[in-house]
Amino acid sequence: MEIIFGLIIISLLLALIFLIFFMVAVRNGQFDDDHTPSVRILFDDKVSQHPTSQK
Repeated sequence: MEIIFGLIIISLLLALIFLIFFMVAVRNGQFDDDHTPSVRILFDDKVSQHPTSQK
């Protein structure tokens, strides 16, 4: 029975650690831009304006 209590405590501590990491990521703005990655492939690449020499 002691092992069950130990596993419960360890799992709760692990869940708390993941929650803290998630909250830090949200505060740092990691999840702010959720629209651009899904449509980034639809945008055209910019064409460079470097002149090329033709001979």
